[in-house]
Amino acid sequence: MALDADPHHFDALHLAGVVAGRSGRTQDAADLLQQAIAVNPNDAIAHYHLGIAFGDLQRHGDALKSYDRALALNSDLVRAHNNRGNALDALDRHAEAVESYGTAIRLKPDYAAAFNNRGVALAALRRDTDALADYGRALALKPDYAEALNNRGNALCSLRRHEESLDSYRLALGVKPDYAEALNNYGSALSALGRHAEALESYDRALRTKVDFAEAFNNRGIALFALQRYAEALQSYARALDLKPDYEFLYGRWLHARMKICEWEGFADHLRRLEAKIERRERASQPLPVLAISASARIHRMAAEIWADCKHPEDHSLPELCGRSRRDRMRIGYFSADFREHAVSRLIAGLFECHDRSKFEITGFSLGPDTNDAMRSRLAAGLERLIDVRAQSDRDVAMLARTLEIDIAVDLNGFTQDGRSGIFVQRAAPLQVNFLGYPGTMGARYIDYIVADRTLIPEASQQHYAESIVYLPDSYQPNDAKRRIGHGTISREASGLPHAGFVFCCFNNNYKITPATFASWMRILGRVDGSVLWLLEDNELATANLRKEAASRGIGAERLVFAPLMPMSDHLARHRWADLFLDTLPYNAHTTASDALWAGVPVVTRAGEAFAGRVAASLLKAVGMPELVTATPEAYEELAIDLATHPDKLASIRKVLDAHRDRAPLFDPALFARHLEAAYTMMYERHRAGLAPAHLHVQGSDGTASLRT
Repeated sequence: MALDADPHHFDALHLAGVVAGRSGRTQDAADLLQQAIAVNPNDAIAHYHLGIAFGDLQRHGDALKSYDRALALNSDLVRAHNNRGNALDALDRHAEAVESYGTAIRLKPDYAAAFNNRGVALAALRRDTDALADYGRALALKPDYAEALNNRGNALCSLRRHEESLDSYRLALGVKPDYAEALNNYGSALSALGRHAEALESYDRALRTKVDFAEAFNNRGIALFALQRYAEALQSYARALDLKPDYEFLYGRWLHARMKICEWEGFADHLRRLEAKIERRERASQPLPVLAISASARIHRMAAEIWADCKHPEDHSLPELCGRSRRDRMRIGYFSADFREHAVSRLIAGLFECHDRSKFEITGFSLGPDTNDAMRSRLAAGLERLIDVRAQSDRDVAMLARTLEIDIAVDLNGFTQDGRSGIFVQRAAPLQVNFLGYPGTMGARYIDYIVADRTLIPEASQQHYAESIVYLPDSYQPNDAKRRIGHGTISREASGLPHAGFVFCCFNNNYKITPATFASWMRILGRVDGSVLWLLEDNELATANLRKEAASRGIGAERLVFAPLMPMSDHLARHRWADLFLDTLPYNAHTTASDALWAGVPVVTRAGEAFAGRVAASLLKAVGMPELVTATPEAYEELAIDLATHPDKLASIRKVLDAHRDRAPLFDPALFARHLEAAYTMMYERHRAGLAPAHLHVQGSDGTASLRT
């Protein structure tokens, strides 16, 4: 062989390197090509092939240097420009990648791969419409280009054109039936349409083709969770973590699924690990699960910032909003995926009806399905217009809000299910507000204000919130004074409760129950003879695990009673069998606390450090019952036991609650509307004066306002 005769033979070293690379021996390829270049450093093709080898080794920075050297020697190497774009894309330098692909296309206008690759880089820059056009060009040149068909489906998904995306994925699978990535993406599009069972089938097909596909295991877990098959979801998440321990935001999703079924083994260690990951700025969890297990407001802000920076970074691609002339009525836009029978809508319906239409023009932007239920109809009647924008892209919704000249855009979802933060990234309005749906900071510079009160966010805690804080005088939470309490005849026994004995209740979601909260409950039951704890029946695994935990603490499993889901008016009616509501921490009762108070059931809470853990305290103060707010586990337990064992004290508190309900600020939507409108006016006037957002305080029951900094 030539190398045996001359170990420094350039052509032989070069050829051997190319052959090694094509045989999958990438390190050997890199070594041989480097030896060849040492012999002849001025051969552009050798540098190009070394770039390929470095790319195969995931050494993208070195690959970029090799392509740059190749192009310095021969600027007409079309494939080097394309591959240079691939290296830049892998280094997250997407704008530079777009330029490199563009050079390749100028040199070779029929270069289908370069069009496809430029589309991928444009998509990474969230320029989905431009990406879609490039995929179309690639497919015009090569109609059976499976990768371009798959990528076109991705762009259509990002533009919320999910049905069209399914067609594109089907075409890709027609070309490559075992195309695992397309099967996975097809499943994601089905999930986005709520077709989770079909999505599951697609993920399973992908995994039969590619058994170590971490992304498909993750997405399979999401579909299983949506189908309430929580144990299977946990297994799928765990498999994804085994394959890729640093999978983005999966650790928190896995923990949340465990909390959903009250599986607490190793809870303290998992919490410490999660908080440590967030401290290191790792992409460990979506923000919402963190609220339910970490008590730290600082950690909550960090988790939100990590999520916002990764998933919803600032985008200045739309023109800056210009000054607008003052109108007789300020234009408020409420954005929500939950304009239907939902906890947020039950709270806010009365507010919509009480807004002063002479001063405010109120528009709803519906991001979720039109369920055609009674609540949807009521909300639509309470708004001047309700626009269904669920099928529109984030950019198009932001543009619509701009066209309508919305002055203040109010995000009622935040980082909750089906939230559309991408709309606010595009700056839908001059002022953007985080309100009601997400109980914490969004950690994003494009959200100007968060609506709160002095109990929710003490001034000493302001550093944990990225937004400027609007302090309302009573509670941040609106409530509806028209909620109907049913008059059904469901008996105590039919509700599963014993004939006699004290009934503690907590109708919070299961994932809010932590081992520490449950331990407090069991100590309370242990000291109140004959008492039971009435909980929400969410899933069989949670029920079984909670009963097992009770038994392990010496409390009979029969002392836990589970309430099945039922229509809201009936659920409020069955509260009459409850004596005292016991709250959770670090994520309090929110709507469930106001439900209990509306139904006449006192709530004992423990105030935490963060927004999510101070909501019940806010509600109790707004209903005139601050004495039910405690600061320590011991005080919480002693108060609950004292009220349960002294019927006269509890009767006195219930009498006060009954007397206050109809006149307390908590259940006065008209008063709340005046306070919130005063806050909107302060924000608006400050903005018109050219001043940056600042902490605002609405003062007084008459809605008068003042500014303190």
